[in-house]
Amino acid sequence: MNILDANIVASQREQLAAWRIRARQIGRELGHRFDSDANIIPLLRNQKRATFFTRDRDFWDARLSDSNYCIVWLDIQAMRAADYIRRFLRHPQFRTAAMRMGKVIQVRPTGLAVLGPSTGKAESVRW
Repeated sequence: MNILDANIVASQREQLAAWRIRARQIGRELGHRFDSDANIIPLLRNQKRATFFTRDRDFWDARLSDSNYCIVWLDIQAMRAADYIRRFLRHPQFRTAAMRMGKVIQVRPTGLAVLGPSTGKAESVRW
């Protein structure tokens, strides 16, 4: 299941739907708008194989990795979120939920970075 943070703008959510990429958004279809990022992690743990897309840098933390979900920090312009989400979901290393689980990933125009849960060091991945 793809989950969008509340900080993903409506036009980008609508673009994903137009491309038939299913996603639920916090504060709209899933839960409620949280006043704290700390409340999102328990929500993710209760979902099945969730991929959480956010524009919030606070989620770029190896300690947040969990085998039940994936966190994707979109380090890009707000109005390009849908393009990069689609591009990420089609990436050969991350195209299935099983390939993504347990990872914390940074998406940026120049490539991807994946935090290792044990070392906390980022590994670069090319587009």
